Amino acid sequence: MRKIENCMKVVEEDIRVIPKFTRSSYYPLVVKKGHGSIVEDADGNKYIDFLSSAAVLNVGSCHPKVVQAIIDQTKELIHYTPGYMYLEEQVDLAKKLITITPGKYKKKVAFGLSGSDALDGVIKLARAYTGRNKIISFTQSYHGSTYGAISVSTVSLNMRRKIGPLLPDIFHANYPDCYRCVFGKNEENCNLECLEQLKINFKSFLPPEEVGGIIVEPIAGDAGLVIPPQKYMDELYNVCKENKILFISDEVQQGFGRTGKWFGIENYNIVPDIIAMGKGIASGMPLSAIAGRDKIMKSLEDPAHLFTMSGNPITCKAALATIQVIEEENLLEYTRKTGAYVKESFLKMKDKYSIIGDVRGLGLSIGVDLIKNKETKERNYEAAAKICYRCWEKGLILTFFANSVLRIQPPLNITKKEIDTALEIIEEAMTEYLNGNIPDKVLEVAKGW
Repeated sequence: MRKIENCMKVVEEDIRVIPKFTRSSYYPLVVKKGHGSIVEDADGNKYIDFLSSAAVLNVGSCHPKVVQAIIDQTKELIHYTPGYMYLEEQVDLAKKLITITPGKYKKKVAFGLSGSDALDGVIKLARAYTGRNKIISFTQSYHGSTYGAISVSTVSLNMRRKIGPLLPDIFHANYPDCYRCVFGKNEENCNLECLEQLKINFKSFLPPEEVGGIIVEPIAGDAGLVIPPQKYMDELYNVCKENKILFISDEVQQGFGRTGKWFGIENYNIVPDIIAMGKGIASGMPLSAIAGRDKIMKSLEDPAHLFTMSGNPITCKAALATIQVIEEENLLEYTRKTGAYVKESFLKMKDKYSIIGDVRGLGLSIGVDLIKNKETKERNYEAAAKICYRCWEKGLILTFFANSVLRIQPPLNITKKEIDTALEIIEEAMTEYLNGNIPDKVLEVAKGW
């Protein structure tokens, strides 16, 4: 049994001084160190990382090249506000982002501190450029915790309770959840009823000529890594073009190699008008970015999206080093191959264990949907919570979201040996759950997201 005395002391102090609304709890893990795909807690226990700090550490914890870039820059300049002055590091990073984001058109890049403020920025840009106030996002979407980001998010009631009114003129369309289709369709008889509903809305109460932008996740991350079909994304893109609506891709979770492409939308061969970035951009340093068509980025005047601390030299250098690692270690191809192996491993488990209803994913962004019944597809929250807790006890950081979906998002450079060990732990935990060997008391801690 692992000792966690030091971890529990920190957790107890945390409860005393930090409010609950800042965290969704899974287990009492106090992170002390991290290197590559291994995380160490305050008691010296080591864990394989299948979370990557919520898809942030795409090149692993403390990659030597990222660490060195941070150290070198810290010796020269920590920060000087880009709100008034100029930083060469920002220019260098902007130029690099322009080359790796999809689309050959002329672009500009704006920086912030988190994916949430990037989403606020794209709302501003869509409204300013088009002169249209209405914005459409999707059911089950999560875009962040600032006011604008919350307004376009629909994944959690707790995000919205007690804080309204939120931004006006925000509307929501059906995201295509093919495993749990709200229209009762399957691949054979699907006529994109979910998208047809949006077209009906355009005809009945939502004038398309008043819609400035549609914000879409290429994979609905916190909805449980739900992947839309190609034909849906193609038709959605056509709807945007036909009605002169900006197509905006939220790449905060799926960007920087996570799906085996630089950005998730590239899996659909679609070129968005604007891309929002965050999380994996700088390996844990606070940074976000918006890349958009030059003419769109010219639509706002200063200081409409200015932050004193945004894009400081250290975070920009960390981002440049992160991108360099992905390129030099050929992590896009490695992620595609490794992701296919992990997905196939879970599909084999699906044949063995009735609680696995669906396995879906692109690259190393994989969801394992746990259910109570194959026919009803009822979500199995208890299984997800207990299995994740037991995995932690066995030395694996694994979480779940959407009440039932195991979140498989390890560092992109995780080794085959680490993957195999992690898969063994998950299967062991799954077996122990099915045998009734994980006590109910863990549900008092493993609340989840």
